Amino acid sequence: MGGASRLWLIVLAVLLGAAQAEAGCARESYEGNGYTVCRFDLRQDHLRLFSLDEQGEPYGSFSALSADLQDKGESLVFAMNAGMYGEDLRPIGLYVEEGRTLKKLNRRGGPGNFHLKPNGVFFIDGSRGGVMETEAFARSGLRPQFASQSGPMLVVDGSIHPKFSETGTSLQRRNGVGAPDDHTLVFVISDGWVNFHSFARLFRDHLKAPNALFLDGSISSLHAPDLGRSDGFAPLGPIVALVKGP
Repeated sequence: MGGASRLWLIVLAVLLGAAQAEAGCARESYEGNGYTVCRFDLRQDHLRLFSLDEQGEPYGSFSALSADLQDKGESLVFAMNAGMYGEDLRPIGLYVEEGRTLKKLNRRGGPGNFHLKPNGVFFIDGSRGGVMETEAFARSGLRPQFASQSGPMLVVDGSIHPKFSETGTSLQRRNGVGAPDDHTLVFVISDGWVNFHSFARLFRDHLKAPNALFLDGSISSLHAPDLGRSDGFAPLGPIVALVKGP
């Protein structure tokens, strides 16, 4: 094999590897912290939201959702907890599944991370998706196929949430979602404990997402079989997932 042919094979292998990394989950580090980053192009990857099973009860776990899908000849290839919920495991904010609004937009004030305004919504509508601050979403008139509300926003139009401090002492394992463009959603879970400002910088500066939303902290969970991981240490509310058919 000539040198030119060998060089072409090397270039092809690099390109294929990059494409695989862009399409799924991979380990990345930023500012000394480790993260699992899952990128999806909605023109190719048809993400869905799940909350209740056919009996109207919350799935509560990746294993329950996976078993239900297997009964239908489908498989769960990615999943992450996807928004805050009450003690009954049902969403406390906007939740839209298959075009049906199961919980209306929550614009009230209150305690806790969800109400640390501005909070926001991430949505999926066919090949397009995004993350928007709650009031902007309310004004937009959007009626997406899937949507889930959580809070606080991490990044709003390129600016980090004004109430976050670089020296914040609230450290948690955290997960969130960002939208680098109209066709891409990036879901991230931290390996260790980080503060809000550090997590927001990851989305804004490393992942180039001008809008990003916090999904949760202590219960942050990921199902990524390709990485040999399926968390099951806490009950879950809404779940975002990539499902493959038979």
